[in-house]
Amino acid sequence: MKKVKTRVVEFISYFFILLFCYAGISKIMDFENFQVQISESPLLNGFSEFLPYTIIIAEFLVAGLLCYPKTRNIGLIGSFILMLIFTGYIALILSTSDNLPCSCGGILEKMSWNQHLIFNIGCVLLAAIALVMNIKYSRPAR
Repeated sequence: MKKVKTRVVEFISYFFILLFCYAGISKIMDFENFQVQISESPLLNGFSEFLPYTIIIAEFLVAGLLCYPKTRNIGLIGSFILMLIFTGYIALILSTSDNLPCSCGGILEKMSWNQHLIFNIGCVLLAAIALVMNIKYSRPAR
């Protein structure tokens, strides 16, 4: 059973590695548009000078941490925090603004804000599940 649980954690980690690398690369490939979209957000426009760089670096950093078993817990915590922040932002946008462009990049940009919220909530739950399982099953047996 422990092996199955470890495989679940690995699968979720690979999912986040792909997600964050894909999102980061998409943002880099269309960086000017990404910057403009952040500057158009009423919640983020004051941070549009440094936030695009920060988001991309955070996504790649978390993806890198998820690649190695020794740093996986930190990567899963980072995944949980990033997805929680992105989810909170989307919830706030939905409650305060209409028709803002999504600055997520790639195919994620094609989702509606509501679809994106549901996707992100699922990602938050996946990160939490993987983190709990990794903490529980990565400890040496006593």
